[in-house]
Amino acid sequence: MFVDSHCHLDRLDKTPEELSEILNFARNRGVEHFLCVSVSVKDFPAMLATVKHFNDVSVSCGVHPLHQEDACSYNELLQMADSDDVVAIGETGLDYFYSAETKAVQLTSFVEHIKVANKLNKPLIIHTRDAREDTINLLKEHKAPSTKGVLHCFTESWEMAQAAIELGMYISISGIVTFKTATELQEVVKKVPLDKLLIETDSPWLAPVPYRGKPNQPGFVREVGEFIAELKGITVDELAKVTTENFYRLFDIK
Repeated sequence: MFVDSHCHLDRLDKTPEELSEILNFARNRGVEHFLCVSVSVKDFPAMLATVKHFNDVSVSCGVHPLHQEDACSYNELLQMADSDDVVAIGETGLDYFYSAETKAVQLTSFVEHIKVANKLNKPLIIHTRDAREDTINLLKEHKAPSTKGVLHCFTESWEMAQAAIELGMYISISGIVTFKTATELQEVVKKVPLDKLLIETDSPWLAPVPYRGKPNQPGFVREVGEFIAELKGITVDELAKVTTENFYRLFDIK
């Protein structure tokens, strides 16, 4: 069975009935759990209300680095994330590709997310793009040794993946890996240890081949898993089993 370790179900822009159909499609394709990831604390209550009645959907709480207009204080984030409903902090991180001009507020936000994760003993969900050095350095400086996490939708170098793994991070791969242009990422994925690997859709964005250009959805995580299994020379069942076990271990979901 598969897990979609990172999706944005509240961003699919679907009615409750349509969302139920989308999740049923995924379940019928062997996806047994979904992590709905927050990008804005302001929108978190509505996100939680959208998914709370699904027993196989977990949630995170945080502010995406490209949503700094919704930035919140350490205390605000701590209060909202200190709930049994919340299994992770984020997504947080740094994005200098799209929003280098907000670097200062991104850095502050990321550090506060790390400190909340330390305080609550919950894993971090990290978005990083064109910010390799700062991402690793801030984790080294501020993350508690016991705090784990994941670099989601990873598209960076093997050297960064290694540094993150040494800091207790997992590496999560999205449908980007299936793109013809993703040859460098494919080589990185071959090197990521199986016990540090997760798979995701990041839906509704980044649909894998053969759905590229269409709205993404959690059921398409199967294509991500099938592609990675072939890259790593293992069976799809083995890839699904290991990444699912990794997911439950990282996010402490029973």
